[in-house]
Amino acid sequence: MRAFSLAALLAGSVLMNSPAWGDDKLTFNHLSTYETGVFDEGAAEIVAYAPSVQRLYVVNADAGEVEVLDISDPTLPTKLSTLSTRGHGNGVNSVAVQGDLVAVAVVGQSKQDPGKVVFFDLDGNEKGSVLVGANPDMVTFTPDGAYALVANEGEPSKDYSNDPDGTVSVISVADMTVRTADFADFDTVPEGMRIVKPGSSVAADVEPEYIAVSDDGSTAYVTLQENNGIAVVDIAKAEVINLLGLGYKDHSQVPLDASNKDGGTNIKTWPVMGMYQPDSIVTFQSDGKTYLITANEGDAKDYDGWSEETRVAKLTLDPTAFPNAATLQQNGNLGRLKTTTSMGDTDGDGDHDVIYSYGARSFSIWSTSGERVFDSADQFERTTAARLGRDFNSTNDENDKGDNRSDDKGPEPEALTVGDIDGRTIAFIGLERVGGVMAYDVTEPANSEFLGYHNNRDFSGNAEAGKAGDLGPEGMAFIPAAQSPNGKDLLAVANEVSGTTSIFEIVMN
Repeated sequence: MRAFSLAALLAGSVLMNSPAWGDDKLTFNHLSTYETGVFDEGAAEIVAYAPSVQRLYVVNADAGEVEVLDISDPTLPTKLSTLSTRGHGNGVNSVAVQGDLVAVAVVGQSKQDPGKVVFFDLDGNEKGSVLVGANPDMVTFTPDGAYALVANEGEPSKDYSNDPDGTVSVISVADMTVRTADFADFDTVPEGMRIVKPGSSVAADVEPEYIAVSDDGSTAYVTLQENNGIAVVDIAKAEVINLLGLGYKDHSQVPLDASNKDGGTNIKTWPVMGMYQPDSIVTFQSDGKTYLITANEGDAKDYDGWSEETRVAKLTLDPTAFPNAATLQQNGNLGRLKTTTSMGDTDGDGDHDVIYSYGARSFSIWSTSGERVFDSADQFERTTAARLGRDFNSTNDENDKGDNRSDDKGPEPEALTVGDIDGRTIAFIGLERVGGVMAYDVTEPANSEFLGYHNNRDFSGNAEAGKAGDLGPEGMAFIPAAQSPNGKDLLAVANEVSGTTSIFEIVMN
């Protein structure tokens, strides 16, 4: 059975049930933007909200600190202070808030050295710190605040001479003790997941990226982005208990734009299998069941010492699998598409029988056992093409570059959050490259419905001069009406390229 058979069927229903492109059922009303004035240095990455003090905590990686913004008037966010981690490490990756505690993930002296999680109260007073694994990339709390969890990416050095194990740290908040969930017991990975660098152990090859926690606080789901998988962690035991392979998206059934040299928008089917490779992940409940939502950004292992990345034009394609190889490998077709050398030779004869691409250019909903329940198919690309025209699949650091990300990972869905609005579960997905946020009603997971898309980017402005609006949404926080300063449902979006944090009022039409 083909790996994408279920999702291919779902894809058809998704597109047929979509509202007209201009008939949005949800509106993003822009209230304000806080500007750091720092371009393309990660000055606004991850954002967390503390309802008791009506503040946003925003990672400013450029400054190596967390900025604290007062949003008691959401139309006029004001910087109050910063949380400094100087003396603890060499950069900040993530922030999370639970009750009156703020957790900040801090990089070590290098990404291969152990990092730290530093805890503060809401006013910025340091409450303690603990040592965790290499390159702590994301931190979150369990719903009851008993544990803080950290995804330690274990990214290799540029020359690939040092590749620390990827791990998940489980921190008991009460006594600041740390236990480590590792991958030492895994010798192989399941079908639909991959070891990227040939010869690597599972423990070294996996790079934990992002964590979602079940409502009952018992289980964590951790994306292993490059490996196209999810790790399941028993929190109380601090143990990885399962690996879920996510399989591949069949682009002979689900179209994509595969080239930046095809004259513009050209969304069509190709003989390519897309790796889902999610970045962000969240959990939600529907009819008493836990589901996972992933933003399928995609990522390759690409280092000076070793790289899997190449283009389809440089592959030797199997003549039986691809009798039209010469045509496919033209730049206006698949030639420019980024692909991998680490997989695709299924019979070991030295040529490629399968072409893989990075990321699925979509968001997906999964059961906790890894069964795909829904996928947004090609709707992100079709929506941005219909609404943005020549700016479709633009990069995020300059304008007048439409279509230039089509050969990479397209819009690159990355930021992700969910919220409850009028009894409906709404998912928000940020598109890192072209920008903007997609909204879907996921209350009935298998019948999820597109609600709207808003892009707060000015494609006529000078990006480097700070005149192009929001660029590169990296992190988001949904603020429910019951907790928001103005009694309205709000969405805060941190944009790493423009260094801006914008606040939107969310209105169901």
